[in-house]
Amino acid sequence: MTVMRCLTAVVTLSLAALVAPQAAAKDQQQAVATFAGGCFWCVEEGFEELDGVSEVISGYAGGTVPNPSYELVSSGTTKYQESVQVHYDPQIVSYAALVQKLFRLINPTDNQGQFVDRGAQYRPSIFYHNAEQQQIAETIKAAMAKSGRYDQPLTLEIKPFTTFYPAEDYHQNYYSKNPVRYNLYTFNSGRWDYIDEVWGEDQDVDYQQFTNENPLGNSAPSSGAADSDLQGNTYTKPSDKKIREMLTPLQYEVTQEGETERAFNNPYWDNEKPGIYVDIVTGEPLFSSADKYHSGTGWPSFTRPISANAVVEREDSSWFVTRTEIRSRIGDSHLGHVFKDGPQPTGLRYCMNSAAMKFIPLAQMKAKGYGEYIDQVKQSQ
Repeated sequence: MTVMRCLTAVVTLSLAALVAPQAAAKDQQQAVATFAGGCFWCVEEGFEELDGVSEVISGYAGGTVPNPSYELVSSGTTKYQESVQVHYDPQIVSYAALVQKLFRLINPTDNQGQFVDRGAQYRPSIFYHNAEQQQIAETIKAAMAKSGRYDQPLTLEIKPFTTFYPAEDYHQNYYSKNPVRYNLYTFNSGRWDYIDEVWGEDQDVDYQQFTNENPLGNSAPSSGAADSDLQGNTYTKPSDKKIREMLTPLQYEVTQEGETERAFNNPYWDNEKPGIYVDIVTGEPLFSSADKYHSGTGWPSFTRPISANAVVEREDSSWFVTRTEIRSRIGDSHLGHVFKDGPQPTGLRYCMNSAAMKFIPLAQMKAKGYGEYIDQVKQSQ
């Protein structure tokens, strides 16, 4: 295998038929997944970084010739693609998380190869084993296509899984057995330059947020009642069970039970970066950094919401004094309270809990679907 060539990677989530015996899941608690994404050295390394993944096997998927060799597949005359099978614990990492990881390893707009590796044997694909996997993959692909992250249409294939054969031994764990040659290949391949440009800081995310029920993560929950009145976007409140799975105990106590976090001991009270603050449950936009100020209270404070209908007010008499509680409109999350001791131009202090919000930096707003608020945020710069 030459330094500048490497085939594709494929992730499969099932113990379906026609998988070579040595690639079968090791026990009933393990699942298997199959993706194609260019150099299988690179994709193998990428998936082995995930918690819950026990093993990644490089190989060939999608063809019909029994026991294909590297030479046969690399000739480009078969339907095989270089691929990887990922053995993982679905109780720790979901299939949706694996698909999200794949998008952070490939160029889904190129079906003629991947980066320096050209030819149909290098094209990216998702091989699904059942209707659930297909639906998850299609959902994520559709969201990626609408994200504004890519300049070209997505051509990533989503197709049924048929066959997988492990590659030769010298291809397995290549990145760890041949680090010098592997690093030389990856440095010159163009893969990571592309990923850096497209994903930036979003390469490193909490993959636990992606579940099969909510494959788009915290920014776009997938069950419950939806509302599309905010800037034309759709935001959804998940079930209580799902919310408990998504949030930390403190976040749940604050948003669902009306508790208050400790002052000066929360992530956003002194955050000065430009961006917006969204509901940690639904992703709906709440406040802009343009309206944030240091109130001296130890909680993030704002002079107004990001839009007139972003939040709702409720009377709160829980502390033997009447206060005005602020809740998110769609998620109905408890956010904090508003007081009439703030600075101009409103004279108001929206005193919020960091635990109820997620901060989206300005540089990531367009990619995460909040592009319409960019000009508003830039007013503070």
